[in-house]
Amino acid sequence: MAFNINNRHQPIMFPAVIEDYVPANAPVRVYDAFVDALDFESLGMKLVPHPKGSPDEYYPKDMLKLLLYGYSYGGTRSSRKLERACHDNVSFIWLMGGLKPDYRTIARFRSDNKKAIKQVLKQCVRMCIKLNLIEGNMLFIDGSKFRADASINNNWTKERCEKHIKQIEEKIDKIVDDIEKEDTQEANEESLVRLKEEIRDKAIFINKIKNVLKELEDSGKKSINSTDKDCVNGKSRQGTHAIHNVQVTSDGKNGLVVNAEAVGQSNDYNQFSSQVQQSTENLGQTPNHVIADAGFSCVEDLKKVPAEINIIVPSRKQAQEEKGVCEVGEFDRTKFIYDEKRNEYICPKNRRLTYRGANKETGQWMYKTQGHICRACEHFGKCTKNRTGRKIIRMMDEKFKEKLEANYKKPENQKIYALRKEIIEHPFGHLKRNLGAGQFLLRGKEKVDAEVSMLATCFNMARLITIVGIPNLLAKFVRV
Repeated sequence: MAFNINNRHQPIMFPAVIEDYVPANAPVRVYDAFVDALDFESLGMKLVPHPKGSPDEYYPKDMLKLLLYGYSYGGTRSSRKLERACHDNVSFIWLMGGLKPDYRTIARFRSDNKKAIKQVLKQCVRMCIKLNLIEGNMLFIDGSKFRADASINNNWTKERCEKHIKQIEEKIDKIVDDIEKEDTQEANEESLVRLKEEIRDKAIFINKIKNVLKELEDSGKKSINSTDKDCVNGKSRQGTHAIHNVQVTSDGKNGLVVNAEAVGQSNDYNQFSSQVQQSTENLGQTPNHVIADAGFSCVEDLKKVPAEINIIVPSRKQAQEEKGVCEVGEFDRTKFIYDEKRNEYICPKNRRLTYRGANKETGQWMYKTQGHICRACEHFGKCTKNRTGRKIIRMMDEKFKEKLEANYKKPENQKIYALRKEIIEHPFGHLKRNLGAGQFLLRGKEKVDAEVSMLATCFNMARLITIVGIPNLLAKFVRV
């Protein structure tokens, strides 16, 4: 049987019209139609050309199409790769109509229009609502760590700054001594020039460190990364890195993303209310149910959510109990009964712990029994070893916390919570694995948020293609 052997010199008939380069059902046509359907005036992106004209100025719609499709085309996110794709990749050539912007132009467009790009996801959500693909009734929230375009070695604390300044000043003093010795010994001029240049370089470095130290003092932060000041240190399975914590909110109907944001915080603890607020703005309506895991169980933050929303969030203790890592002992705090009328706790042996005061800074009340009562108890040493008596700390928001815990345990809410993983974990898997976007290319919150918006929109587009199909989707975008 003969082999199929390539022949680069074989004449072929390439389509004379660029429109014929890609088939009618090619995914690139969906991205083209989607961007054409956007309201660029609402985005804040001007479509009027500069009166004097410029050879480097391209039509904003074309540039946005290039960026969005590039982010969806796994691994083609950098401006240099996008430039190369406009020369080599048929789908990119079709999308740009043969135009070939250079990487500087692409990078400048992305940087200059970061605020407008951030709004693309919002318009995508509104389109999906019109197409009846987003319901807005049930929202799922979660966060995931994405690496920043920065090294953890560029992370500076006050102690590290002071240590480096001291070391460099000692080195400068030594160099000054060497210069004085060279002067007395009438050394050649080259060595003196070299030493003076070394002093200048170290002085510049000291000024940079002092600026970082001033920023630390002004901002009140414990540490700042000198490369990307908005990133933070975060631990993951791969170790500790400079990261941005990406918060994503997905709709329960088809799993489409309704809001996405990068926050400068290594955990999700107080992010719930802000994500609900932003999602509500994007949807134009208030959801009935909002679901998240125990990482969001900050009671103070959950209290900010409108009362009409059904919050389904387990407490940390409930999450530990479900995993089987939390054993409840005979004298655990949960075994003590709270007497709301008398504002006292009753221990398992029917002894009372009376109110002893409040700490408004921590939002806690303290209850305690008398020391001699506990010491006389047969369970002294097991219940408590404190000779002054057993102490119970109650949060000022304890009643609200207990309400949330009871709400989470309701059978109907348990059924809703069971859907959480399959809906909210899907976007992160797509972004990190399919799109190869585990690390950002840009620095600073505004630029990173623009990247997050494009990545979330790309996920929505992939879902729309799966749910609706390319021919139907092209027709729907024309009517939107």
